[in-house]
Amino acid sequence: MTDGIRVALVTGANKGIGLEIARQLAQAGVRVIIGARDDGRARAAVDDLASQGLVAHSVRLDLDDEDSITDAAATIAAEHGRLDILVNNAGIFDTADGPPGTASLAAVRRVMETNFLGTLAVTQAMLPLLRAAPAGRIVNLSSSLGSLTLNGDPASPYYSQRFIGYNASKAALNMLTIQLHEALRDTPIVVNSVSPGFVKTDLTGYGTMTPEEGARLPVRHALGGDESGQWFGPAGETPW
Repeated sequence: MTDGIRVALVTGANKGIGLEIARQLAQAGVRVIIGARDDGRARAAVDDLASQGLVAHSVRLDLDDEDSITDAAATIAAEHGRLDILVNNAGIFDTADGPPGTASLAAVRRVMETNFLGTLAVTQAMLPLLRAAPAGRIVNLSSSLGSLTLNGDPASPYYSQRFIGYNASKAALNMLTIQLHEALRDTPIVVNSVSPGFVKTDLTGYGTMTPEEGARLPVRHALGGDESGQWFGPAGETPW
């Protein structure tokens, strides 16, 4: 498809920040694809956007199912021929996670496999489609909990938030951003990590921002800006 309308895939976009990112991208005139592992929830999200006059489509995408990722890439290739924007939003938190001395290994493994390895698998599958776009963009949804600098600073509010699985998964995601930036330096593809802020969602259960507010920064970087290989939060650049 070469009509000039940008095509975006937002993973985990059936609810929370992901759905709001999809909504705001659609409002900006982007052709949005909602990636979700549950077909029923994906349809509900598409219907939600349609009720506001926004057009979106969905594709089954489970970060723990490599076949679903491969199939999703093939579907996008067949229907659109390219991908202009990839927002790696999908992620999980496990309540059995915790400090390194007591965290459930099964929980840590599950979080790392989904948040990092699953995101890596999606990115690898979508890279050929991003390369086919005039100026591809990758936005990795990170968290200040993934900052080694902030985790090691006793004065930081994140210092006491010790979830070895979740924090490490976001630190690994940031490494993906850094290495992708270097690998894609000679291409027009821009890649950044973005921390939306302390958003109240099903994942967190509490927070100071609404999903609508939290979606604004990722959407801003999905739509424009020349910066690449950086990490942005509501207050500006975040230290790795």
